[in-house]
Amino acid sequence: MSLIKSISGIRGTIGGRAGDGLSPLDIVKFTSAYATFIRRNTTRTSNVIVVGRDARLSGRMVLNIVVGTLTGMGFDVVNIGLATTPTTELAVVGENACGGIIITASHNPKQWNALKLLNEQGEFLNDEQGKEVLRIAEAEDFDYAEVDALGREQKNYTYLRRHIDAVCNLDLVDKKAIAKANFTVVVDAVNSVGGVAIPKLLEALGVKKVVPLFCEPTGHFGHTPEPIPENLTAIQDVMKQGKADVGFVVDPDVDRLAIVMENGEFFVEEYTLVAVADYVLSHTPGSTVSNLSSSRALRDVTVKHGCSYTAAAVGEVNVTTEMRRTNAVIGGEGNGGVIYPALHYGRDALVGVALFLTLLAKSGKTVSELKATYPQYAIAKTKLQLTPQMDVDAILKAVEKHYAGEELTTIDGVKIDFEDGWAHLRKSNTEPIIRIYSEAHTMEKAVELGESVKKIVESLC
Repeated sequence: MSLIKSISGIRGTIGGRAGDGLSPLDIVKFTSAYATFIRRNTTRTSNVIVVGRDARLSGRMVLNIVVGTLTGMGFDVVNIGLATTPTTELAVVGENACGGIIITASHNPKQWNALKLLNEQGEFLNDEQGKEVLRIAEAEDFDYAEVDALGREQKNYTYLRRHIDAVCNLDLVDKKAIAKANFTVVVDAVNSVGGVAIPKLLEALGVKKVVPLFCEPTGHFGHTPEPIPENLTAIQDVMKQGKADVGFVVDPDVDRLAIVMENGEFFVEEYTLVAVADYVLSHTPGSTVSNLSSSRALRDVTVKHGCSYTAAAVGEVNVTTEMRRTNAVIGGEGNGGVIYPALHYGRDALVGVALFLTLLAKSGKTVSELKATYPQYAIAKTKLQLTPQMDVDAILKAVEKHYAGEELTTIDGVKIDFEDGWAHLRKSNTEPIIRIYSEAHTMEKAVELGESVKKIVESLC
């Protein structure tokens, strides 16, 4: 059993004793703490909190407890039912709500669930806010409403349609071009809410030929849900048949988008944002942002358009904060997370699908031909196991000193930029390890770079 408490929310496995996983008692405690934080800090007068969930097996149970707890705290709840993470974010704004809770463990396996916590802008809590929620929970510093002040639940299942309409109405989404291209699209939605959302979006965009894989929102995931190549053999086999133009894969809460090319090869998650940014910048020049562990290809594409790129610390809230600071027109994370401020500040696979299909339709190229137009990089990942005796901060300081002659960024661990690649070292928030990401023009060189940096770190230890 596992229970992980972090600033971005509370996630854990279902079952076991309270405190060892995401038990009903833990759900009540952390929901109560969040409601208390919102009550003390919101500027809204609506008294509403929005709740949505993905399709995982424990979702209905967790939702019932969350709704009951929020109404017990005196909040009115707008229950939007099965909903993507970005749909829930938009619903917070649409309801002028005080906040929102998304019940999803994202790409974690089926035994996991989580409470992801939103502020009144429909965005994730920042570091300070998240720590305050955890403090309130630890102190059990909350009071429940008297009987006459209990909240009420309202069900509103219209927000997916509103979300799709908002995407289709974006200036850079060209439904006529997409319809004219007559694409055949394969969709792998891992038996979660994307199996409803993505086919409905494609229909609204004028795509008439959709091949669904794992699109029944049963919560019985058809494969390990993280949308990375080793988990996506089924859609790869379908694409290799040569009968479809593009394949889209989303994670259970539909904030990450992976693309499979017409030949069955992977477009690579990093390039979802790169391609979408290339299209956006060609029409609306401006700055871009991604996190430190994302591909250099975004920077290269941004510079090609005569625009400026900035790297943020890892984490969606850090990326959106930097996007606001730089007034970025597009940004996101290399895990397939596209953030398009013209709609909202949140990773959104629906926006990614619509913008990518528009780009593909207008380019006249196949997906593999389009991929070949971008700078080619590969990212390797390794890790260094930590022991209780190791001082991580001292290790990273030593790394910083060792590579003092290189271009360094230290806002989140240490990133070392070399002429032909980079390496990023940061302490994991969930495991006793230092994560080491490295990028070069080939996977072989990326692995070699990562291992060489790892050996230096081991010697410094």
